[in-house]
Amino acid sequence: MRIRILPGYVSGFIQAPASKSVMQRACALALLHTGTTRIHNFGNSADDKAALEIIKDLGAKIKYISGDCIEIISAGIHPISNTLHCGESGLSMRMFTSIAALSSKKITISGSGSLTKRPMYFFEDTLPQLHVRIKTNAGNLPIEVQGPMQPKNIKVDGSLSSQFLTGLLISMAHSAVVKTEIEVSHLNSKPYIDITLQILKEFGYLVDHRDYKTFTITPVKKEKSNIDFTVEGDWSSASFLFVAAAIHGDVTVSGLQINSQQADKDILKVLELAGAKVIIQQNSIRVIKNILRAFQFDATHCPDLFPPIVALAAYCPGETIITGIERLFYKETNRAETLKAEFEKLGVHISLHQNSMAIQGGSQINSCSTYSHHDHRIAMALAIVATAAKEPILIDDAEAVNKSYPRFFDDLESLKTTNE
Repeated sequence: MRIRILPGYVSGFIQAPASKSVMQRACALALLHTGTTRIHNFGNSADDKAALEIIKDLGAKIKYISGDCIEIISAGIHPISNTLHCGESGLSMRMFTSIAALSSKKITISGSGSLTKRPMYFFEDTLPQLHVRIKTNAGNLPIEVQGPMQPKNIKVDGSLSSQFLTGLLISMAHSAVVKTEIEVSHLNSKPYIDITLQILKEFGYLVDHRDYKTFTITPVKKEKSNIDFTVEGDWSSASFLFVAAAIHGDVTVSGLQINSQQADKDILKVLELAGAKVIIQQNSIRVIKNILRAFQFDATHCPDLFPPIVALAAYCPGETIITGIERLFYKETNRAETLKAEFEKLGVHISLHQNSMAIQGGSQINSCSTYSHHDHRIAMALAIVATAAKEPILIDDAEAVNKSYPRFFDDLESLKTTNE
């Protein structure tokens, strides 16, 4: 799908979409929970739908209660299919592979798009130590696993993605019968592990850590009960709306938790570094256009912020430096290279170094045709840049936003006016 984004001042009030990071973790834990889980403010992105289909294939029953509530009834893992399809969801693939390994049934995990090219050596190194049989396609998808997993003290490398550790923590917390420790080296994206630990706690599990290097799982008695869980708003999606406001508008977003564990809450720090006006209100956050300036920021633990930060930096006169680009190599695309290629079409010069990106901002944004590379965050970043351009910008493969924020273009259009 090609979409034409017209320039326009953005102004108004909008509700943040549900966090897909929280939603997918809640689906996994609802599957493992014996009883009924009601998930309020559930997400409807492509990744959320993939997680719901996976837990159905692993034995859960799903009932839609109302427009914002679903009921998941489960008695644990009882697969009704020998194949789990993760779509293009990296979190679902990395999380549910370990969870599927709790079953004694041979299960194949597959995916599509860029997911088929992402490395899986974590599973090859780790799962056999837990008595799980595993077979990969030369280190890639599809993966075949057969348990049941037998938890024990283990050492793992967390440098590739924290999502592998998330799956391991969830599966071992559910299955451990004695106190068990996971020693982790080189862990990245620690805030995402904080999300996992928080949701584990809400579902009755006890997992502690010492400086993110040793995670201790203490078995707890599991009782059948009903759980009500509410998915918080998504800071990652909201970050694009905030940046649009910072460069050309005045936008208030509700539904976000200011004390959230989500890493992308750091967009507030970035906006303040860039000179935008940020107002934290009782139930919402307002961002207002201001005189912008170049800045420096380390995005190592919040790599999904790179696209909106680059969009912001494009309008900040001078050189903005963002470090942590090594975290971008195994996203939907190599996001560092993709951001450079597409933003240079717009007239924004970007140079890549060993672990940093330098953006030369403040120049006139060109009107041109761009390409999302089937990356939802690239599509949104290009659309945000277009709001303050002089002429329209075209985005090919714009439907990529369905992965995380299906209503993004509708929300953006609802905020836009032609005059400031």
